[in-house]
Amino acid sequence: VHVSLAKEHRIVTYRLSERDGTLTLVDSVTVNGGPGALAYHPTLPLLFASIRSTGNLASFRVDTSTGKLTSINEIPAGADPAYLSVDKSGQLLMSAYYRAGKILVHAIKENGTLGEELQSISTDERAHAIVPDRSGRYWFVPHTRPNAIFQFVLNAGAKSLVENKQPKLLRKSNTGPRHLWFHPSLDFAYSSDEQGCSVSTYALDNTSGTLSLEQTLSTLPETEGHVNTNSTSDIEVHPSGHFVYVANRGHDSIARYAVNPNDGLLKRLGNTPTEQTTRSFNIDPSGQFLIAAGQASGNLAVFQINPKSGDLKRLHTLIAGKTPWWVIIR
Repeated sequence: VHVSLAKEHRIVTYRLSERDGTLTLVDSVTVNGGPGALAYHPTLPLLFASIRSTGNLASFRVDTSTGKLTSINEIPAGADPAYLSVDKSGQLLMSAYYRAGKILVHAIKENGTLGEELQSISTDERAHAIVPDRSGRYWFVPHTRPNAIFQFVLNAGAKSLVENKQPKLLRKSNTGPRHLWFHPSLDFAYSSDEQGCSVSTYALDNTSGTLSLEQTLSTLPETEGHVNTNSTSDIEVHPSGHFVYVANRGHDSIARYAVNPNDGLLKRLGNTPTEQTTRSFNIDPSGQFLIAAGQASGNLAVFQINPKSGDLKRLHTLIAGKTPWWVIIR
């Protein structure tokens, strides 16, 4: 488990027990600025980090037995890199820029070094994520300010993104599509809607590479209605494809949903209290545990996932440090 601590300028490494979900501190590395988003290479023991305070991107080698990180290199990229993704080939690092309103494509060399900038595309304000579909051919960039998801096609040969014939999916004002996660086996994607305090379901046309809105549900309990101080942050589909989870900041809960395997639509299951201002959470690859990072509390909360109901049971809470920004599990 790797966690970026923005105000401490560190990335810490924990060992997750598959038996009882306990976290054991393994290592800590200092970086030159406040680390934010983290992303793993799909096949190699590599971790990439955005250094939001300096606008840099960093590459690390991951020790396969201990999880410890060793710095490889760091490159300047642009102000406030908010999200990172690696393409299926492992040759391209995609990054989205919240303040600069753009996306960048960088080369990843065989030794894990981040190479030259291959492409820069201006989009709009508050580009919050850059995410591929299951095939890796289609890429999507949700923006909270223009309330739109920009749509691209990857030209693998040219190592570049091309604007889709339908360049963006527009949402109504104050929706704020923030993060996007694709179902592992169905042609559906789900977004956390920051200002809308909602989760949305999209069908993917895998011929055109475009999304169409199918459903929007609240992330808050029906009895409480809209909470003015709430906004959503992270979203993730369970590896089984049976459940979707969305984090609320303000209400400080994780909203749980069941996925209908026939039409991809969601059914509300309820909310589980979590750490204050959970900006990031991640589910381990086995689907047993969900780890949430409280940006305001400085804590990590480890939940056990019920494989039948999708319910979350808190097992452990431990202090991580100042401003845990991102948590990722391999």
